[in-house]
Amino acid sequence: MTRLTIRHETRYTYERPVRFGEHRLLVRPRDSHATRIVQASLAFSPQGQTRWLYDALGNCVCVFCPEGEASELYIVSELVIERFMVPLAPPPIDDPRTTMPLVYRRPDRAVLDPFIDPASDDPEAVLLKWLRVQIGPPDETAQDFVVRLNSVIRAQFDYLARAQEGCQPPPETILKGQGTCRDFAWLMVEALRRLGFAARFVTGYLYASAAETRGAGATHAWCEVFLPGLGWTEFDPTNGLVASPELIPVATSRTPEGASPIRGVIFGDPGTSQLHVSVDVRPADAMQAAAE
Repeated sequence: MTRLTIRHETRYTYERPVRFGEHRLLVRPRDSHATRIVQASLAFSPQGQTRWLYDALGNCVCVFCPEGEASELYIVSELVIERFMVPLAPPPIDDPRTTMPLVYRRPDRAVLDPFIDPASDDPEAVLLKWLRVQIGPPDETAQDFVVRLNSVIRAQFDYLARAQEGCQPPPETILKGQGTCRDFAWLMVEALRRLGFAARFVTGYLYASAAETRGAGATHAWCEVFLPGLGWTEFDPTNGLVASPELIPVATSRTPEGASPIRGVIFGDPGTSQLHVSVDVRPADAMQAAAE
């Protein structure tokens, strides 16, 4: 078990004061057998009303309505969590559903269909051509293929941080040969869907235990794949991580737009606006020692 502290700071600044509509925050990790929330707090400026709900995918959402006018919106989430190791288990060797092509059981398929159907276009077949090259030997298990694809994306594409919001279409990531964590996650999700896998886009936090870890200091994105006998399993193609306790999931969705950490509306003419996001994840004992 690893105990971690997470500080997620978001600051919007506007040239002129604006009024605020409803904002939806996805900043609280999902409680599970692998993650336990010990402490959680949210601070806002300006102040406003909050309420909590679970969305259609079970994500924990804070609905926040800032009051009055302001030229700045400041949101800070502070967490202490415990993350438990859940190593990737070998697939049941006697289950034919663990081999390629992947066929889910009928009860699972009824739930998984939205995550199997691709959500992006590939008009020039760029993604499809790239994916065909990745197909392995006939006896490769579904789990081995996904693990290998995760490593291929990590090795084949250059990581490049990008301040702009949104994801590149998977064909664009392939043609450019580079992208951010969200681009790599979306590429893996849409590639696997074209082979019949159920895959979903995940956002959350990353504990960078190694200096070469890519994507630290901001919110992170990766992919979850539903594997027979194993269920939803985490794959981070940015760092080649599989079922790692360093990945702290907050929200899952069918598309990247549905897992944005903060979404909201403003009223009025803001003029020039800026966004600053800072995420700090570290062991809880390190934070306590620094405070002392």
